Amino acid sequence: MSSSLPLLSVKQVSQHNTEKDCWVSLYKRKVYDVTTFIHEHPGGYEIILPYAGQDITKIMADRDSHEHSESAYEMLDDDMLIGYLATPQEEHGLLNNRNKVPVEVVQDKNGNNKDFDMYEFHEHLPAMEKLSIKTDYDEDIKKHKFLDLSKPLLKQLLFSDYSKEFYLDQVHRPRHYGKGSAPLFGNFLEPLSLTPWWVIPVVWLPPNFYIFYVGFINQNPLVAVSFWALGLFIWTLVEYCLHRFLFHLDGYLPDHPYALTLHFLLHGVHHYLPMDGYRLVLPPALFVILAYPFYRLVFSLFPFYMACSGFAGGTLGYIMYDVTHYVLHHTNLPGYLQDVKTYHLEHHYKNYELGFGVTSKFWDVIFNTEITTTFEKRK
Repeated sequence: MSSSLPLLSVKQVSQHNTEKDCWVSLYKRKVYDVTTFIHEHPGGYEIILPYAGQDITKIMADRDSHEHSESAYEMLDDDMLIGYLATPQEEHGLLNNRNKVPVEVVQDKNGNNKDFDMYEFHEHLPAMEKLSIKTDYDEDIKKHKFLDLSKPLLKQLLFSDYSKEFYLDQVHRPRHYGKGSAPLFGNFLEPLSLTPWWVIPVVWLPPNFYIFYVGFINQNPLVAVSFWALGLFIWTLVEYCLHRFLFHLDGYLPDHPYALTLHFLLHGVHHYLPMDGYRLVLPPALFVILAYPFYRLVFSLFPFYMACSGFAGGTLGYIMYDVTHYVLHHTNLPGYLQDVKTYHLEHHYKNYELGFGVTSKFWDVIFNTEITTTFEKRK
């Protein structure tokens, strides 16, 4: 679902009220252009036309009129969604600001709107459109007295007097920069902090395949594949441990601006700006630094060719993890993968102290860090 769809006023929607130009809204929020669909509607276009330019929530739910399946709602979202109906507050504050991304109001079971504070943690994951709303920089500074997204972030942290407790609370409350990426360095170093997702497979798959090939042709294929599979499995544990004990070292950080800045560089910026598409994968240089100890360990424990196979499996696991991480934040997914996406986004928007598995929650279940139904800080 596009995060760049416009906000539309009630007046704009109401003007599209004919058979040849028919818009409707759902839950007084999503706006659909159903012009090309009305004559294909199983119940006939006569059912839709009286609601042209109006909200159809009530009639969609009316079983006496025409029962609608869940797939009917999905079809609307997939094929006909064109924008979002602005609330009175949004009509006043957002319609003339093209960088403000509209968001879907959270609905209760009866379809009623609920108030929603994007800076708080929630028992239920926000609607996907909510995850892309641009933070009001001025309001954020006034309310939280934390970082100014319009200025280089690292400099602010380095020369800050934030306590560790305040920093950890604020850095895990998601903000959204809007278009592009927030300035981290604010100078010639800025490009080094930005990594498109496709860099990971392009840079690392060729050497990964080569290492696998070296191990495969120089030993029994069954041995090679077994060590490759072992390396891939061990990566899942490494992924969990890195995320839990290194990236979320939180409570063990020294209470000093340098330590907080290092934490921010390593993982804090991702929690602070979780939908930034250029800071979702590890820059190649950082991967080399983190992977080197594992490389030395594997090649010191096993004969060379077995180590090649095992290391190839482990690094392939990393490549799959990083690409998956991007996909979980920015792609609509089917079935099981959508559940994985929901679980990971709950780590950001529901409880950052649980849910450390990204590609699966297997190790969360094993180590009792699985995200439950409510936000509850671990003791």
